[in-house]
Amino acid sequence: MEASLPILHSPGYYTKPSLKELVAQEFLDPGYCSRVPNFTVGRLGYGSVRFLEKTDVRGLDLDQIVKFHKHEIVVYSDENDKPAVGQGLNKAAEVVLVLDTELLKSRDRKDDFLVKKIKQSTESQGARFISFDLTTGEWKFLVDHFSRFGFGEDDDEEDIVMDDADGETYDDDKEPSTNMNGIELSHSLPAHLRLDPVKMREMRLLMFPHEEEPEEFSHKASIGKEYARPLQNSAQAMPHRSTPPTARKTPFPLLEYKHGSFDANSPGSILMSQQHKGMPLKTIKAEGFKLDLKHETPVSENYARNIVDAGLFMGKSFRVGWGPNGILVHSDISHGYCDIIERQLTVPGLSSTTRLGLTHQVMTWELIRVLFSERKQKGQVESLGADNEEDMMQDTKEVYQDVDQEALPLMRRAEFSYWLRESVSYHVQNQISSLNDSDYLQHIFVFLTGRQLDEAVQLAASKGDVRLACLLSQAGGSIVNRSDISKQLDIWRKKGLDFSFIENDRVRLYELLAGNIHDALCEVDIDWRRFLGLLMWYKLPPDTSLPIAFQTYKHFLDNGRAPYPVPLYIDEGPSEEAISWNADKHFDISFYLMLLHSSKEREFSFLKAMFSAFSSTPDPLDYHMIWHQRAVLEAVGVINSKDLHVLDMAFVSQLLCLGKCHWAIYVVLHLPVREDCPFLHVNLIREILFQYCEIWSSDESQQQFIEDLGIPSEWIHEALAIYYNYNGDLPKALEHFLQCANWQKAHTIFVTKVAHRLFLQDKHSEIWRIATSMEDHKSEIENWELGGGIYISYYLMRNSLQGDTNAMAQLDSLQSKNAACQEFVSQLNASLAVWDRKLPVDARLVYSKMGSEICDLLLSSVGEGASRDEQFSCFDTAFSAPIPEDVRSGHLQDAVYLFTSFLSEIAT
Repeated sequence: MEASLPILHSPGYYTKPSLKELVAQEFLDPGYCSRVPNFTVGRLGYGSVRFLEKTDVRGLDLDQIVKFHKHEIVVYSDENDKPAVGQGLNKAAEVVLVLDTELLKSRDRKDDFLVKKIKQSTESQGARFISFDLTTGEWKFLVDHFSRFGFGEDDDEEDIVMDDADGETYDDDKEPSTNMNGIELSHSLPAHLRLDPVKMREMRLLMFPHEEEPEEFSHKASIGKEYARPLQNSAQAMPHRSTPPTARKTPFPLLEYKHGSFDANSPGSILMSQQHKGMPLKTIKAEGFKLDLKHETPVSENYARNIVDAGLFMGKSFRVGWGPNGILVHSDISHGYCDIIERQLTVPGLSSTTRLGLTHQVMTWELIRVLFSERKQKGQVESLGADNEEDMMQDTKEVYQDVDQEALPLMRRAEFSYWLRESVSYHVQNQISSLNDSDYLQHIFVFLTGRQLDEAVQLAASKGDVRLACLLSQAGGSIVNRSDISKQLDIWRKKGLDFSFIENDRVRLYELLAGNIHDALCEVDIDWRRFLGLLMWYKLPPDTSLPIAFQTYKHFLDNGRAPYPVPLYIDEGPSEEAISWNADKHFDISFYLMLLHSSKEREFSFLKAMFSAFSSTPDPLDYHMIWHQRAVLEAVGVINSKDLHVLDMAFVSQLLCLGKCHWAIYVVLHLPVREDCPFLHVNLIREILFQYCEIWSSDESQQQFIEDLGIPSEWIHEALAIYYNYNGDLPKALEHFLQCANWQKAHTIFVTKVAHRLFLQDKHSEIWRIATSMEDHKSEIENWELGGGIYISYYLMRNSLQGDTNAMAQLDSLQSKNAACQEFVSQLNASLAVWDRKLPVDARLVYSKMGSEICDLLLSSVGEGASRDEQFSCFDTAFSAPIPEDVRSGHLQDAVYLFTSFLSEIAT
């Protein structure tokens, strides 16, 4: 049965037949949901669409397909998801849009003229006009399907978007258009206060009738785009985009800079992806700052008539720039984190737990920005980086003398209120979807718990409950209104009014509007964020500062009169978990951030609990966001704690388990310095390099990152040398020992493991390179002359005996040659005695080869002209060398022959 129903959870939306009626019809007539006649989707106060043919509604995600905005309907906003004509909901329908009748009546137009203009607008869109009721504002027309009709490729956005006489009216979900012919300054005071600039102008003219009106402003109204026109498809508004753009929605409390990216394609913040309310401002044509034509611009080197970009002059120094529409922006690290996480949220196939955790992270970063950004002092420029260091990321802000400093806490409160409203909207929507559609008072109460006043007022008005709608429109405002409602309730009780004649839900609404939130919440369970919202919005005065609001909530919490600030994963989990959660366990990190904001101290007892993984995630080993949040709070001076090494080491362990050795070293470098452990950073980094060498050495990007962090190259090469030595790759181990200047270890490996192998492979140049590289440090090497020095002596001796005069002092006599060879042979014998069993068989073989070759070269020099004693002395040198026995026997025979010849000469 569930698969046969459409999906609709958006507040204020409805269907005809309703979902319950569809269930009943499907039960009586199986397959009814595949052929529903006159299926209607509507939104209270906005309009409806009725499909003329029978419609298959099974599994339709109406939340995504049908969207009503002010004076606008969008069906299949993404062209890629839109089915063929006649399929799904892309077919003939009757559309009813509710226009703003007050706006129409405010125009000095005749009724027939209005109807004529709306009819023309309908026909220009390819739709068929049916009727327009000036009393109700209902505009009815027919469409064949939801595609664009009657427009060419050159039509721009303003030809198809719903307009009024002086500007465009937008709902939350609609992206404001940009006037390409002029400059829109959306940082003006009316925009920040979310007021209609046209009405503001009319009020100004009434109050100051003699003030002249700018000429450009008076001539910018266009008759051709005065009244609303139907928009069959949102893709028409952005013809060059395949998907609807998203943009960050940032609140505008009083006077405030707009932070973050202005790229229309950049991801928005969590629960803040809607567009700005109010109208895009069509302001006076601005010229901006012009350069003197006598001078050239410093960048382009030519004359300019464009508005000067202040970023060309001061942007680099102060890390600021000028965004679109002349809005001053500055870097914000919280937005950077949000953008990264939001890109993760777009990855398909994420589990609900993962998605919930990412959502919580974005909410936390947004709260950090709201509570702790722009910590300012009057008339000063603050920088969160080193002064005048252009190579560091800085978050700077300028506070001007003409900004009322008393308004700054209210600005922050307004921004926090907006964050709180958006963070609880998920709860509100879920609760609304579970309520009975007929009980609108319960819907209104739920709307109020999420500060969704517009929806509550519209719902009450649509039900004919005008008096309640009037009260709701003033909810959370003047204290006088709350007092009046509270007094009325007291009068009713004193007069003995029988409250059984008033719905319990209506009394509950009155209690809430009177500020009696505990009476209003009798037998009602809500989450802690909404309770805090009720406290701020309906009980405390509207000018109450955030610290007082947070302390008031904590007072109720300590007295057991407020829900526990349980972490989000508990709050969103099974209800029994939230009920069993008690004050002995960790609270949500958002609550701790509020305590930080409300306290003037710098030392806090709850930091260890705050930065526990349980304050953000059910995984006790997940510290990846907690650590970053702690680092940012320390950087901006909110906290100053030196006893959170448990957090640092926990995050290091998590990164190492994930194979992120380079980031683990990055975290270690941020550990606070401890006087009782001065070598903490060195020991930890070296330990990571040694234990996880296989991981980071096999990833080139990790190794490069570690080097870029400034880690001494000697540490890196030492870790690699030990790793390769352990795995038996001795040539590589030798090279890295040489790189880290561990000459003794390199010498030992060279003599006992490497040199003899290279010798047997005839890689004599490689042996010479390695040996000579160590020779400059032979004073640091034990037994150098009996180790690596052997090979250098060998090559020098061989070259000299072969007649190379460049090798060493020339040996021009047999006596000098014999003396040099005797010294080399003695060096070989001493080396064998020192290294003994450390030398493998192959190394001893190499020693024999070197001795044999030197002796052969020496004995080849024995001939005529030398005395018999010199000749016999050369044989004595050969006999003492570590040479093979067969070679020794050959030399012995030569010696016997020489001796026999000597005896013959004596006899004769």
